[in-house]
Amino acid sequence: MSRLTIDPITRIEGHLRVEIKVEDGVIREARCSGALYRGIERILVGRHPLDAQRITTRICGVCPLAHSTAASLCLDDALGLSPPRNGQLLRNLIYGANYLHNHILHFYHLSLPDYLPAHALPGVLSPGTDEDRRFFREETQELANHYLAALKMRRKAQELVALFGGKMPHDMSIVPGGVTYRPTQGEVAAFRFRLREIASFLEGTYIPDLLLLAERYHDYFDRGKVGNLLTFGCFPLEGKRLFPAGAILGGEYMPLDPGEIREGVSYSWYSGDGAVPPWEEEAEPDPNKEGGYSWIKSPRYRGEPCEVGPAARAAVGLQAGPREFRELASDLLREAGASPQALSSTMGRHLARGIETLFIVRAMERWLSELDLSAPVATKYRIPIEGKGEGLTDAPRGALGHWIRVKEKRIARYQVVSPTTWNASPRDERGVPGPIEQALQGTRVQGDGILEAGRIVRSFDPCLACAVQ
Repeated sequence: MSRLTIDPITRIEGHLRVEIKVEDGVIREARCSGALYRGIERILVGRHPLDAQRITTRICGVCPLAHSTAASLCLDDALGLSPPRNGQLLRNLIYGANYLHNHILHFYHLSLPDYLPAHALPGVLSPGTDEDRRFFREETQELANHYLAALKMRRKAQELVALFGGKMPHDMSIVPGGVTYRPTQGEVAAFRFRLREIASFLEGTYIPDLLLLAERYHDYFDRGKVGNLLTFGCFPLEGKRLFPAGAILGGEYMPLDPGEIREGVSYSWYSGDGAVPPWEEEAEPDPNKEGGYSWIKSPRYRGEPCEVGPAARAAVGLQAGPREFRELASDLLREAGASPQALSSTMGRHLARGIETLFIVRAMERWLSELDLSAPVATKYRIPIEGKGEGLTDAPRGALGHWIRVKEKRIARYQVVSPTTWNASPRDERGVPGPIEQALQGTRVQGDGILEAGRIVRSFDPCLACAVQ
């Protein structure tokens, strides 16, 4: 049995170490390790509750809108607020723009190099691979051109965030009770113009490229699979969410019960053992803990490790989502020659991102037309002496939760459970591996396994800054 350590995994956010053991051409064991402790949850204790909004966005510069959104929902709950419709629409438009940016970034600049030859891409940070080439020369050149075109689309998506959110990263608009800014007609027109440019790129370039990749590497619908899926849902509007919350455990769909969320530290460098609800967690850093191998904790739902992210949103959406989503997802799955059960796979995750990107950009067109520039965008509030709140949403990378306790108008406890905390979690108190570890184990590889392991890990789009917050 050969043992290989990939440290760090490149083309992801942050520092992820992956150790695999290969025997007879199969990965028999895998371990994921977050290699950094940050302590942002502890930094928040004792601060004013509104500081949570501004500090948690600094958890990550790639997905700050996710934390801004989760913190606002958490504080809405703690302060008993119901944002006006206009505020909800603007929140969703800002957040939706960040989704578009993330998925374009992930496909073209983080994952596609895994499938292109080394000479195809510019720069030393995206070297490509000389193994397992399946594209024709003309296809390779076209994909490389689209790699460059995608940079411009990412910039336009960031401009969308800045138009309504003030700046990117770390918006200044999303706040408890709604947003701080009511856009002008000119800004709405500028937003719509850029949004349509992005939509044209998604439909005319991104989706065809995605389907081409799925055709050439169709066997990756059978690699990197995980059993259980979980989503908190996202983009709320007047009591409903564009993507519904829910879980698929053992192949069966069930509505979300937030009371079933637990987080353990048995194999993490924190004191304690077992799993507790986020409301009750008091784990302390313990870098010398025997058996620990990661700064990432081990969240579980109903005691089970769950993959979170686009595959989970698509799978739950096919069960409980609106008709428009079910039709779009079914059509693209059929074009790719894949079943809904293949969504939780290396190629299925890429396809799920494509499905939801089209769905989101169309929803954003609708939200933009529903804005009332004369209506309120926020509601007033007061900080309570005591209270608690829960903010559940989905980041582009998956289920994200913020929990707050307020005492004497100060933060007494703040907990964050991020998507990559779910996906890259280490083993739990029962010794059950986390989702990325499960996806790697059992994979047949050629050579040392670096290529296959990289493709599988990157399909989750890990964000280690969020995972070790």
